[in-house]
Amino acid sequence: MNLTEWLKSSTLVIIATLLLFSAKAQKKVIAVTQSSLTGIALPAGSKQDTRMLMKASGNALLEMETKKTNTTISKIEILYLPANAVGADAASIVKLLSAIGWTITPVQTDEKYAWMQKDNRHILIYFAPGTKENNLYFGEVNSAPALSDNGNNFTGNQNGNNNPPQNTVVTDVSAPVQNTEPINPNPANDATTAAPSGFAFSTTNFDDGWTSTVLEDWVEVTKGNIKVLLHYPKEGTIFPADPEPLTNAAWNILVAPRYSNLKNYKTSYINDYTRPYLGMGYATEIATGKEVFILLFRQGQTGWLEFVAPDKNSFIQQYKFDPETIRWDSDGNLMTPLSQMTSYNKFAVAASDFKGKWTSDFTGIQQLYFVYTGNYAGMQINQSNEEFVFSGDNYNWKSLVVNGMAGNAKSNQVKSAGKFSVPNNWQVHFTMIESKAKTCHAFWSCIKGARILNLLDADYPGSGIYTKYGLSK
Repeated sequence: MNLTEWLKSSTLVIIATLLLFSAKAQKKVIAVTQSSLTGIALPAGSKQDTRMLMKASGNALLEMETKKTNTTISKIEILYLPANAVGADAASIVKLLSAIGWTITPVQTDEKYAWMQKDNRHILIYFAPGTKENNLYFGEVNSAPALSDNGNNFTGNQNGNNNPPQNTVVTDVSAPVQNTEPINPNPANDATTAAPSGFAFSTTNFDDGWTSTVLEDWVEVTKGNIKVLLHYPKEGTIFPADPEPLTNAAWNILVAPRYSNLKNYKTSYINDYTRPYLGMGYATEIATGKEVFILLFRQGQTGWLEFVAPDKNSFIQQYKFDPETIRWDSDGNLMTPLSQMTSYNKFAVAASDFKGKWTSDFTGIQQLYFVYTGNYAGMQINQSNEEFVFSGDNYNWKSLVVNGMAGNAKSNQVKSAGKFSVPNNWQVHFTMIESKAKTCHAFWSCIKGARILNLLDADYPGSGIYTKYGLSK
């Protein structure tokens, strides 16, 4: 047997992540013109995948989100839409759903997901665009999802209540609001003071001159005459849409309530993989009465960042580019100094901070295919849960790991207990994790009303990516 024959006969597997999966036209992948779960018409050339294994993997993908809301998938519909077809984009799908009465609420932590509700039915949407096909999954859940108070509720408005933001004129998101209220030296909706947190540190002075402060609705980062607001996620500011209406909506919710006399407003974007969105203009701060230059920015998973400078030249001196010259074909590297501002959402730790149960969850799914035949080879599942429970200077730790092929996955659990200490403001030491002592680099980052614990093994920092833990009730 020569090398070519051996390669052809060997069982080689290509691993492709589920998010990038593009289904091949095979048996049980059928042409459809309408979604059976939602009732919307589909673009010409759309297909539905009814294969059992694909439905199982799609179900697993959706339940990574539904488990956060204490519900499970009861029905699933997996659709493939031709990427270049009219009506195959996310904005068109949302418009069709809204037209027949579905209420759409995006998931703030991941723009690929949204919840929809109609007539006591609740469906999770997953939309992932591809080069040839767009993946559209609908998953109906068996009970109403337990959605958080800071977003993801089916109220049909952008603020989670029945009233518009103070000092804001509610308009179509295709245009920015023009605030015409008189200057108020103490606006009620301006987060100028930190909310009580119970944590030792709410301010960080960085070596490069920046200072971060935890405030109620954002982390405020200042240096000289530049101010940057790292906005916490808020309902209505992230949803499937073209750059201009999305930026306008975010501006109306996050920026407009604190300014008046908006001038020379414009939006822009750069057409690269992590498409940056920009909105900018000149306005008067209601709190101070001063005219400032404002840039609202988001790229990938940065969240919305609001840059405030006394004038455009001050912004250019700090960030080395003129935002009003940005076009769709501009160099994406110009945005790096902006996106790096998210690293200032970082606050020191103290021993008194560590109370209660903190958990970290991970789920990963891989679809396997034979390289020559294209036949399905199964689904690999990797799932882990890590937990710390702190009381006084004691802790209990455990880790549960599940991995293997679907239907034959194996689990392993390990536990440790001991005492912890904080040798400095950026590390925590554990007397026993598994079979040895362990020191971790540590810091807190902030979201609305809560903090996230970030830990990284000091002896094995690897890629430098911290594991994130949230407080569990």
